[in-house]
Amino acid sequence: MKKHNYSAGPCILPQEVFEKSAQAILDFNGSGLSILEISHRSKDFIAVMDEARALVLELLGLTGKGYQALFLSSGASMEFLMVPYNLMKENGKAAYLDTGTWANNAIKEAKLFGQTEVVASSKDANYNFIPKDYTILADADYFHCTSNNTIFGTQMKSFPKTGIPMVCDMSSDIFSRVLDFSQFDLIYAGAQKNMGPAGTTLVVVKEEILGHTGRTIPSILDYQKHIKADSMYNTPPVFPVYASLLTLQWIKNNGGIAAMEKINNAKAELLYNEIDRNPLFRGTAQVEDRSAMNATFLLNDESKAAEFDQMWKAAGISGIAGHRSVGGYRASMYNALPLESVQVLVEVMRAFEQKA
Repeated sequence: MKKHNYSAGPCILPQEVFEKSAQAILDFNGSGLSILEISHRSKDFIAVMDEARALVLELLGLTGKGYQALFLSSGASMEFLMVPYNLMKENGKAAYLDTGTWANNAIKEAKLFGQTEVVASSKDANYNFIPKDYTILADADYFHCTSNNTIFGTQMKSFPKTGIPMVCDMSSDIFSRVLDFSQFDLIYAGAQKNMGPAGTTLVVVKEEILGHTGRTIPSILDYQKHIKADSMYNTPPVFPVYASLLTLQWIKNNGGIAAMEKINNAKAELLYNEIDRNPLFRGTAQVEDRSAMNATFLLNDESKAAEFDQMWKAAGISGIAGHRSVGGYRASMYNALPLESVQVLVEVMRAFEQKA
């Protein structure tokens, strides 16, 4: 049976990416070698890295605007410390918006480097909304926010105007919606949501903001070192970068980010309408802050959980169990999840209502 994959990450990827990746594992570019064994210094892989970095900037509308794209050998959690290492001055300070678990983890790392001010937080409400109307310190070295909160199902719908560099963790909604990406000075994202398999992290940085901290930065953590080496300061994660390139090509060939946003909005509208209509369910995030990527919802009667679980599993649905911090259910609707999969979940919810 076809599986409808709602996993929060590693997550669903386009079928053609699986097929092309599988072929490359057997024979990459007719070389007689697997993508898993080729040299990262080979002509073929250098071409992969160059195209992937260029395509990132093209899709984000940042080509020729002073930005560099990097594929690094770490999860997004490594960026929690690389950002302050590269942007927070000695005896400086940073401003952070606390909207979820990963934002909170980033704050903990930044505090190791200097004064870290939390401008607003929704922690007391179990992160079920995005704080608004906060003031960002004008003398901070940078402002950090998290665009989408995978665990709690919230998403920033707008971003503040700042006179300081703005950093955004876009791990779970990169390439999913149209934004003015030039408003951000540094974007980072783990690949395993909307871009590729786990194993690489994308960093997009405006080069002019680097090199002003007065810090001595370990080479492997220095963005400038990675830029100078064309994202190959050390051996890169070859296969995840290749699979990410295939996904970026798929996005471009299917209409780019604007097309992704259109279908993502349709998926989110379909599911949230059912959550709100069906008397057996309720959403956990405040309506105005609901994520188009991760819909979190609960049963109104938890005693019926076993019956509902049996029904969605029988329909071939996978990965909708909620995170322990919220409970209930979480339907992750990343770019590659088809609208038909959301329709299957909605039909199960309706059938469950009829049985109640």
